[in-house]
Formats: sequence, C-alpha cells, structure tokens
Amino acid sequence: MLLPISLPTTITVKTKTAATSTPRTTNTHKHRTTPFNSTLKSLCKWGNLDEALRLIESSKPTVIEKEEEEEGVSLFLHTCISRRSLEHGRKLHLHLLRSQNRVLENPTLKSKLITLYSVCGRVDEARRVFRIGHETPPEPVWVALAIGYSRNGFSHEALLLYRDMLTRCSKPGNFAFSMALKASSDSGNALVGRAIHAQIVKHDVGEADQVVNNALLGFYVEIGCFDEVLKMFEVMPQRNVVSWNSLIAGLAAQDRVSETLGAFRVMQGERMGFSWITLTTVLPMCAQFTALHSGKEIHGQILKSRKNADVPLLNSLMDMYAKCGEIGYCEKVFDRMRSRDLTSWNTMLAGYSTNGQINEALALFDEMIRSCIKPDGITFVALLSGCSHSGLTSEGQRLFTMMQDFGVQPSLEHYACLVDILGRSGKLDEALTVAENIPMRPSGSIWGSLLNSCRLHGNVPLAEIVAERLFEIEPNNPGNYVMLSNIYANAGMWEDVKRVREMMAMTGIKKDAGCSWIQIKHKIHIFVAGGSTDFRCSAEYTKIWNELSTAIKDLGYVPNTSVVLHDINEDMKATWVCEHSERLAAVSALIHTGAGMPIRITKNLRVCVDCHSWMKAVSEVTRRLIVVRDTNRFHHFENGTCSCKDYW
Repeated sequence: MLLPISLPTTITVKTKTAATSTPRTTNTHKHRTTPFNSTLKSLCKWGNLDEALRLIESSKPTVIEKEEEEEGVSLFLHTCISRRSLEHGRKLHLHLLRSQNRVLENPTLKSKLITLYSVCGRVDEARRVFRIGHETPPEPVWVALAIGYSRNGFSHEALLLYRDMLTRCSKPGNFAFSMALKASSDSGNALVGRAIHAQIVKHDVGEADQVVNNALLGFYVEIGCFDEVLKMFEVMPQRNVVSWNSLIAGLAAQDRVSETLGAFRVMQGERMGFSWITLTTVLPMCAQFTALHSGKEIHGQILKSRKNADVPLLNSLMDMYAKCGEIGYCEKVFDRMRSRDLTSWNTMLAGYSTNGQINEALALFDEMIRSCIKPDGITFVALLSGCSHSGLTSEGQRLFTMMQDFGVQPSLEHYACLVDILGRSGKLDEALTVAENIPMRPSGSIWGSLLNSCRLHGNVPLAEIVAERLFEIEPNNPGNYVMLSNIYANAGMWEDVKRVREMMAMTGIKKDAGCSWIQIKHKIHIFVAGGSTDFRCSAEYTKIWNELSTAIKDLGYVPNTSVVLHDINEDMKATWVCEHSERLAAVSALIHTGAGMPIRITKNLRVCVDCHSWMKAVSEVTRRLIVVRDTNRFHHFENGTCSCKDYW
C-alpha cells in the first residue's frame, strides 16, 4: 500500500497565475521602453544602485511622466528587495519625501517599500510607511505589512492586522487569505485558521487559487490535522510541487514511512519533479527506518538533477547514509562537498562515532580544528559518545576538559556522556561523584547511564540507590523498571524481580516489546519478539532456521540463556532467545534477498548478548555482512566478528 488516498494519474486543471511574495495590482497600460527606463533597468540589472539612485534623483517631473517615474521607482525597489539593500531603499524613500513626490500613493510602490523594510528586519519603519497616506489602505498594502510581520516572527500581530483589515471593510482576496493562513500556521492558532478556511469557502471572489489551497494544506499539516490534509489534497483542482511537499511533510510527521516514500514515488510518476525541500523531507525518513534502498534512489535523483545540491540537502544525504550504516558512502559525499558548514562536520563525526570508527572520528576532529572550524556542543556529544562505546576512558575525559577551550559549556548531555564513560569502564564511584556534583539538576539520562553501568558491573546496592532517583524523575519510564529488574535477575534475586514487576503492574507501566524492521525492495517489514507466528511456522523459515542452527552449532555456538531474565526452565529460555525480533528479521532477509547481499536491521532496543553472538556466527556461515542498528550504536557483523569489538 502506497497511500490511503486516491492519486489520479491525470489531473485536469485550470491555468492560474501563481502568486509571489509581493502583492500586485493590475496595470492596464502597456509598458513603454524609454531612455530613462532603459538606462535604469541596465543599472539595476548589474547592481549599480548608486548610479540608479542618482538617475532617479536627477530626473525632473516635467520631463518624466508619472507612469514612467512609477515604473522606474518600482524597478529600483524590486532590486533593493532582492539584494536586501536597506541603505539604497532608505535614500529613495527620503528623496521622495523631500521632493514631496506623490509616487508612493501608488499601492504597489507603497507595498514594495513596506516589503523592503520588512525583509531587512525593520518592522517599525515598515509600519510607518503603512500609516502614511491612505486612511483605509487597499488590500495589497495591508497584506504587505502582514507578510512583514510574519516574516519577522510576529504572527500574532499579522493576524490582528488581518482582523483590522476586515473591520475597515477591506474585502480580502487570495493574497490576504494565504497570508492569514500562514500566520495561523506559524502561531499554531487552529481556531483562527479554521475560521479563515470558512471565510474562503463563503467568499465570492471565485475559486481559491493554488497559493491559497497550498496555504490551507500547509496549515492543516502544521496543526497536525492529517485527515484534513488528505481531504484538501484530494479536492485540489491543481497541484504543484508545493502541494506534494505539504502532503509528504504531513505523512512524515505521522511517521508513515511507507506512505511517505510511496507518495514521493507517485509524485515522480506524475512527472511533477521535486524541490530540494522534497528530498530533505524524505531523506530523514529513510534514515529513521534504515531504508537504504530508497535513500540511494534519492541520491540518484540528486545526481541526475541539473542543479547543484545545496549544503542542507547534502547534509541530509550524509545523515541518511550514516544512519543506514553505510559510512563509506557518507565519507564520499562529505569528501566531494564543495563547501561545508558545521553541520556537515558534525554529521560525519556522528557517523564515525555510531558506526564504531572512533579513531577516524578523532582524526576528523583534528582536521576540523586545523581547518579553523569551531566545534559546538553537538561536536563534543558525538565524540564523547563514541569514546564511551569504544572504551576510550582517558580520551573521553580529555575531550570533556577540552570543551571549555572552545567556549563550549558542558550541558546535561555532555555530563551524561562523561558519567557513561566512567561507569562503563568500571569507575562507578567517580561516575556517581560526577552525577551528584553537576551544576544543574541531573536528568534521567544521567542516572540512566549510571544504572546501565551498574547492570554491566553487577553492582546491586548502587543500582538500588540510582533507581530510586530515576523513579522520582521519570516515574512512567518503563526502561528504568526493566533495567532494575534485569539487575536483580542477573544476581538471582527473584523476589526482588517479582517486587519490581508488581510495581509496574500497579502503576500500569508496560515493558516495550522488542521490535525490529528491515527494508526489502520498497517495503518495510516489521517483526516483534515472540510474534510473526505464521512466518515462523512456514516451510521456508523452518528450512533456513534448521540449516543455520546446524551450521552455527558446528562453529561452536551455544545459546546463552542467561539473557532470559525469568525464573523458568532452560528449554523455555532457549526458545525465548530464538524468538528475538532481530533473529526473525535476519532470517526473513536471508530468504528474500540474493546471496551475498548485505542485511540491514534496525531494532528499538539494545541487542542482547546472545543475539550478538548469534549474528556473528550467522555472518560467518552465510558470508553476509549483517548491519544491526540498535538504540546505542551500529554493529557491523562480518566473517564472525563485530565492529564494536564486543564492547557496547
């Protein structure tokens, strides 16, 4: 299933003129090419605004007709807006005021001057221009100031201005409607946005144009009313890239990955094309669900495009490859970027870190410093996390101390990494000291890191102290209860295990089920621990499972039932281990993909010790690369070894 809506392959539309950012008024006169306008046009085109301004200032009203003068001023203002030239716009404004020129009585020119001030962040000056002249300004002038308010983050003021426009009996048109809907979206005002929708339906200006329909679509996406998004999309008489982008953004916000990717394919099938915004919306979905096949298709679209990809898009592409475990492709994109921003470096660092290549991450950090790129807090989170999962305790402590040399103050996330670095290495007392002396109130992630270290090193007394603090901070987080229960179970303290589970039952807290997923062609297949009964009972599953079991047994693999933290017999423990979701996903991939193809699995929980051993053995007997992404990091299993070096 691609989409829950009908997507017609052909759409009959009425041709409309798309609206732009500055409202226009209809000019019934034909433009004439005169020496004045021709010279002014050339000066503006080449950005020679000083000469263009001198030409306007030296012109005589008796020589230049009003229409010609207005056309020249409009052209000059348009250039000032595109170049964000506040200085030249102010000089023109001052010239018109000094000469008592009545050119600004033209609503279009007044709107352009308001737009110039607003794009340069001068809202007060835009407001002063608005107040000059007309007692009741025409719609384009109202809309220009309202757009200026919205552009500068004053969405509430834009809506108040829209209200004032209505009370002055100024009839709203499509420009006003689209502006008000955008302001409603930005301010999250669902009630006002719906009221504007009702106005549009009742209004007698004729059919709402495409800009208004896109604004409606964007409004319902922004407030999370996805049913309304689907209704709007289906009834739109005409759709463009903006319409499809809104639909795709709405699907992505709902985490409907298959439908998001499906919508993108339908969009391409209708030869709609795409914008960079389309791709930067779809790529994070590919990253989130390890949909490498779809991500590579999008990379192909970028390479075939005639335009050069911008930095944000290439950053998204890098992030997709890193989160799909394809760090080699991530490197290639990074190396071929013509320009990079801080996010580019941080994405590459995080990719190395989560994929177990901490030495490469540290080398890149050194290169980053040599290139005079100043690191930020995200940079150090990536490095500290990588040190934690690689056992580089001394290096992690050095980096934590180094942060302040670059003006980066440690945040809770950095302290959580430091606690994790110390705790994993067995320095539990030092980790506790850091947690208790943090200059801000410790978060659940800090105590959670310490509780996990207690699990790794079997420190029950400290685990009980830490768990009590976690229960106060995060009383409804099932992971904390489950981890304490596991610590008790590892120590054989079954009465305490029972007590923790009774606490969970009394408060209605349920353990998250183990869940894994893989992408095969264009479809995401999801597996739940102990589930997929029909699949596990199928002949193809039984055949592959039996062959694997025999082969890995010959390698010396024996199930480690200690990971089943329940007081049951060994046979039942062995059965439960075999039903873990990542194993079901791996067998499904072996069945449905060709020999030698890499297998990529994503899991919502940490991979257990026995599944880790099982994956190593399977990678050796099948000669397949198996990449498993759990909540902590990537595990690249190849020829019987793992990239994490059994430290995770």
